[in-house]
Amino acid sequence: MTSLPRNVPTALVESPASGSTVQMVAETLGHRIASGEYPHGSRMPAERELAASLGIARNTLREALDLLSRKGLITRRAGAGSYVADPGTWDEAAPIAAATGPLHLQVMRGILEPEMIRLALIHMPPSAIDQLNEIVQRMEAAIDPARFARLEEEFRLKLAEGTGNPLLLACYGLLVKAGRQRHRAGLQRRRLTPENIVRLRADYAALVGAISDRDIARALDLVQQGLMDEQRQLMQED
Repeated sequence: MTSLPRNVPTALVESPASGSTVQMVAETLGHRIASGEYPHGSRMPAERELAASLGIARNTLREALDLLSRKGLITRRAGAGSYVADPGTWDEAAPIAAATGPLHLQVMRGILEPEMIRLALIHMPPSAIDQLNEIVQRMEAAIDPARFARLEEEFRLKLAEGTGNPLLLACYGLLVKAGRQRHRAGLQRRRLTPENIVRLRADYAALVGAISDRDIARALDLVQQGLMDEQRQLMQED
């Protein structure tokens, strides 16, 4: 017994890689928490009512609620139901991350990363470019996909920091947190095959070279090509 949840954000419905039914339900409920439909401290609808409104089996709903509980977004009380957690007990980015699917991440990266590169080429001092190069050198020894993904995060955050724009850095930090959701681990493993890691190392090295040369056109081309490659891989997943 599964159907698409009511009031699911359009991008979630259209995304071919939004994950399992459990993950999709958790994203939908996380979106409702983030939007204020379920206010902080409020009791969520009873499981029977909520499962019926979403068109899913109760065991599927319970798994989604367990996922939100592990994220700290809700508390589950035996015999009393589920309650939206006090925001003081969780990272304020948590409900946004829970409502964010892989396609949402790619859209935001496509918006932010080209501007990050443009500003970083203008503002980054040589010492910061040296730090980017050091991260790329550590990528040479990274074989494990999880380790390589962490270095990619570090590289991109260093770029965001290099823009000299604290608001852009904060926005990109939120994007990174949203990308750390557990369900993305499988996507990362499929993306970061040994062959792709070798190619990505070369791409990051080329990007650092373009940044060192202050070559905005070449750097933008490398970033946009990388985003398009990931988009194609994402559309092929699931």
